[in-house]
Amino acid sequence: MVSSQTKSSGAAYLKAVADRKGLAEAWPVGQDTPDETALKAQVDRQGVSAAVVSAFQRLVYAFAAEQGRDLPWRRASDPWQVLVSEVMLQQTQVERVIPKYTAFMERFPGPVALAAAPIPELLAAWQGLGYNRRALNLQRAAQQVVMQWDGRLPDAPAQLQQLPGIGPYTAGAIAAFAFNRPTVFLETNIRAVLLHLFCGDQHAVPDKELLSLAEQVLDHNSPRDWYNALMDYGSDLKRRFPNPSRRSRHHSVQSRFEGSDRQVRGALLRLLLDSDGLTVAAIRQALEVESDRLQRIIEGLVREGFLQRQGRRYLIPSA
Repeated sequence: MVSSQTKSSGAAYLKAVADRKGLAEAWPVGQDTPDETALKAQVDRQGVSAAVVSAFQRLVYAFAAEQGRDLPWRRASDPWQVLVSEVMLQQTQVERVIPKYTAFMERFPGPVALAAAPIPELLAAWQGLGYNRRALNLQRAAQQVVMQWDGRLPDAPAQLQQLPGIGPYTAGAIAAFAFNRPTVFLETNIRAVLLHLFCGDQHAVPDKELLSLAEQVLDHNSPRDWYNALMDYGSDLKRRFPNPSRRSRHHSVQSRFEGSDRQVRGALLRLLLDSDGLTVAAIRQALEVESDRLQRIIEGLVREGFLQRQGRRYLIPSA
């Protein structure tokens, strides 16, 4: 059981992770711990008071001290590594990202290396992460960082949002994790925590309300440690309960992958990575996709820069 006396400071959290990692049992499934029950009752009585915020931070840091994840990008010294991890984690599970991130950073250790990479090499390194458009946006972001900021990532969210594929959430996360800035942002694990502990039985809760909550409970002294702990807690909370983030007005379910255009796009790019170019007829025979659908997918990949046409063949451009 988690002690409510666990200190909430980021420094205490980091030491506790090193000292206690893996020693505690998993938190219970399908029921709140006594500390969670007490916090919910306190929220009902007091709202988001200073005492509630303090108790909540103790709870989150206590969980992270016992169950916090040791992820490679959390040890990153270069802000660019944080950006890469955040792009990879968009709609991709942590467990799948870990080995791909490690291999990717060995091959492309910084924006200069990625900016100059041939597209086939980039896509080969990205295989298994899905949404190849993110890989192309990441390379374009690297090129912009090199040309506009001399290879150094800016720490302001407004500047980070100028990069391809970087929206408000990702910009806020990069600013917090790479530069320890007290930004306010939401993602599915954070939503799960706030909805479960602060929103009672409410449904269709808007992000505007959750952003206000996120700002009130933020540990301004250690935003990097706070968000790492909060996301770990939220990830585990979704293991223990039916995903609380479904009560968000902005919750969406990812579309089915099997048989989707996304699956065909990925299979087509893998096919062309191992060839010097193929005709539409050869691609259709290999993938067993109807002509009209395949032509539409190919045209989309050409527009996005993944493919180019040479005579009757389509291939992945070398640059």
